Amino acid sequence: MKLIDARRDLYRRLAHQEGYRSRAAYKLKELNKSYRIIGPGFYVLDLGCSPGGWTQVAVELSGNRGKVMGIDKSYVEEIPNAHIIRGDIEDESIVESIFDYFGGKINAVVCDLSPQVTGTWSIDHSKQISLNYAASKIMDHVLAKKGNALFKVFDGEYSNEFRDYIKKKFVKVQIKKPKASRKTSSELYFSCLGYLGA
Repeated sequence: MKLIDARRDLYRRLAHQEGYRSRAAYKLKELNKSYRIIGPGFYVLDLGCSPGGWTQVAVELSGNRGKVMGIDKSYVEEIPNAHIIRGDIEDESIVESIFDYFGGKINAVVCDLSPQVTGTWSIDHSKQISLNYAASKIMDHVLAKKGNALFKVFDGEYSNEFRDYIKKKFVKVQIKKPKASRKTSSELYFSCLGYLGA
């Protein structure tokens, strides 16, 4: 077995053992350890939350004083202490449902967004970046000043453009590929700290 496969297997096995819905849970754990995107008592919005691994971690990190909401176009099985709604993040009217649940602005927005992958890289990359722009529009409505955000980005032709766009909105943006990401994967994560306000 190649080392890459062994590592991939390790995180999948760990997720199964520890009750997480996906190996992606370990990406959020690692990034949060480095940058503290989510803290105790945080109100957290998870955009593109299916199957729910990040939502589970957000519930743990924000604790019993926090509040977590997940949104996805796909059906997501209920997660204890999180509110899941089925909706399209490209439809800005979803903002109303977000405020209904949280009752005000929130502390963190996390986005592990992927399009329906076609296998044609240029299409998948541009669609993924487009989803991030849609998520950032929602973020501009709901994120409190000094709040944090996290975006998965398929690295490619448009990723620098998105980086420059998001950098204008935060005090600091850190770019990292977590250990739980596959070596062959083009994904990077933008940890955005200290929202400057819309």
